[in-house]
Amino acid sequence: MDELPAQLRQAATAHQPSRARILARVEQGMTSSAVPTGSTAGPARVREVRRGKAVSSGPRIALATLVTAATLAVSGLAVGAVIQDHERPQAAAPRPAASSSPSHRSSPSPAPHVPQPPQPSSTPRPSETVRPSLQSLPSPTSAPPTTAHPARTHTQDGPLWADGSVDGHSNRFWAQSNVTVKTRQPLTALTLELRVRQTGGVRRTGSWQTLPGDDFALAVGEYDGVLVYRWTLKPGRTVPVGQHVFAGQYDHVAGGRDAGGDTYRADAATAEGKPSVWGDFAPSA
Repeated sequence: MDELPAQLRQAATAHQPSRARILARVEQGMTSSAVPTGSTAGPARVREVRRGKAVSSGPRIALATLVTAATLAVSGLAVGAVIQDHERPQAAAPRPAASSSPSHRSSPSPAPHVPQPPQPSSTPRPSETVRPSLQSLPSPTSAPPTTAHPARTHTQDGPLWADGSVDGHSNRFWAQSNVTVKTRQPLTALTLELRVRQTGGVRRTGSWQTLPGDDFALAVGEYDGVLVYRWTLKPGRTVPVGQHVFAGQYDHVAGGRDAGGDTYRADAATAEGKPSVWGDFAPSA
């Protein structure tokens, strides 16, 4: 069946109708109808018939031509209709939609995690100024705490001796506390601490020492109502035999200041041991 349209198309294309044969058949049919078989008409009748045929053959030929053309056209349309019906594509039946199984339903996606804002910390802001405290200063070697009581003073330990006093150039608004240290042996380590009690308006203004400043690391800070100066001998440096002074300068409220609550302490190291001394200052300045 697949070859039938092609064969019909090929036969229709190759067909060449013979006009002469068609006209001959039409004329033969017309002649047969005009002169019946076995007629006894004479020659005159035959001539009349032939004459009439000759006279009316023109319109009959034209009519035959139209009939032939119409026949060919109808035949071509029929062949084309057969071919088109055969080649017309069949509509594909729609596939049934796949039913979704309840077990394959997509589960709802979890809600996105929203990070919580960080809790504010208790650390100070960068713009805030934090005063240094004793906790940030180097710790001296272990020794009993210093007090203002004279019985708790310990001014000499082996080759090391120390004393505290208020400088004579102090005035009603400003003062200088001196710690004098004497040693009979070279010191390979030394940490000296001056503690000035806050009596009102006490604020650091400066410090100095008779030994080279590059030999010591200085730390100054206020802690628990006390202004602390701390000198620490750097590694590899040595304090020579002799007398040396360490001084702390500060402002205070107008009037005489009582230095009875101020203290000092010195922890050292020699080739023979680790002496330590501590003491206080005179009650008034």
